[in-house]
Amino acid sequence: MMNRTLTLVMVACLVLISAGSVSAAGFALIEQSVSGMGNAYAGGAAVAEDATTIFFNPAGMTRLDKRQVVSGLHLIKPSAKYRDSGSTTVLGAALIGGDGGDGGSLAAAPNFYYAMPLENGLVIGVGVNSPFGLATKYDSDWIGRYHGIESEVKTVNVNPSIAYKFGDMLSVGAGVNIQYLEAKLSNAIDFGTLDAVSFGGAFSLTPQGDDGYVTLKGDSIAYGYNLGILLELSEDSRIGLAYRSKISHKVEGDADFTNSPAGIVAATGGWFTDTDVKATVELPSSFSISAYHRFNSTVAIMADATRTNWSSFKELRFAFASGQPDGVTTESWQDSWRYSLGATITPNDVMTVRLGVAYDETPIPDSAHRTPRIPGADRTWVALGMGYKFSDAINLDVAYTHLFVKDAVIDKAATGEDALRGALTGSYDSTVDIASVQLTYRF
Repeated sequence: MMNRTLTLVMVACLVLISAGSVSAAGFALIEQSVSGMGNAYAGGAAVAEDATTIFFNPAGMTRLDKRQVVSGLHLIKPSAKYRDSGSTTVLGAALIGGDGGDGGSLAAAPNFYYAMPLENGLVIGVGVNSPFGLATKYDSDWIGRYHGIESEVKTVNVNPSIAYKFGDMLSVGAGVNIQYLEAKLSNAIDFGTLDAVSFGGAFSLTPQGDDGYVTLKGDSIAYGYNLGILLELSEDSRIGLAYRSKISHKVEGDADFTNSPAGIVAATGGWFTDTDVKATVELPSSFSISAYHRFNSTVAIMADATRTNWSSFKELRFAFASGQPDGVTTESWQDSWRYSLGATITPNDVMTVRLGVAYDETPIPDSAHRTPRIPGADRTWVALGMGYKFSDAINLDVAYTHLFVKDAVIDKAATGEDALRGALTGSYDSTVDIASVQLTYRF
């Protein structure tokens, strides 16, 4: 009963959280604070200026002297346009279809935080956000349809946290992460080529002319934790260390097949029919080190280096209850780093101006392991933000960020797991724009 109630709460939160195409490397979403976005999240584990520190470093809550409610909204507009350069089937014929349109779409990602100082240096709080997300969607008849048409991953993370300050310098914090994941993946199946390769054309199907489709849907609840340390070297300088654990999701759901040829279904003993499906999704751990220094009452600088351990994401494998062979996409991702620098300018008592840049490495090792579902590449962030203090109780923050994304090359060979998907060869022209607003209430 408790687990069912928890699931219903997570689903209710999910209605409020819609993840767009990934705006950090891999499919992590770093958009968890609007005040932090203005600095491109430089100093994320050290700044601790509001309750959004619950995500970046829970130890930072000890710097909050009043109860806070923070609510933010990020509008994410990615663009991912594919250009083909000679894709072919396993039979050597050219893959037919269009370029798929723009794989990105506008999405909203809200987050919420509450923090409450208690007595004797103890602070408690909770954050609700979406730390991972993915959404790409192409035309159903595009040239890469056998590799992917629609891909959507949403998460809702509820993060109750606690922090305690020892003396004047050291604060420690910890949180529990209760995470709901919902996934939907679809692609076409080239039954004509399957007929030609595996059955010698016995069913008279036309390669690329008798496509079927499959949609996989599933969800999961899993658990993790996060830890943080904040060292306040002086009134104006501090260093933050933060760790978020790996979360392993055991996804269960359904596989829905359409337009499966009756002859192939019979010959395979019931493959390509609606059935239950299971998958394991490993969401990576991460470690951050951040620094913050205020030169005077007007200027402060900050920096951050974050390592995300994407090497845990080795493959995407679906097990079908019908006995059909597992659907596998080998990922072989590598651990990646994100580096950022930022500055905050406070010209008066009510206004704050923020600037930041960041370099975000892709975990995708090479063009052979890049897929249309996640056509990621190295990206450079340029961010600008502003805060306005209406009163001692109310702050408004806004931010805008543009991500310059390196051209992403795909070079899939029509062998092994990709034999029937085809040799997809081309590149992506991608960008991301993010506009955000946040309201902070202190009481």
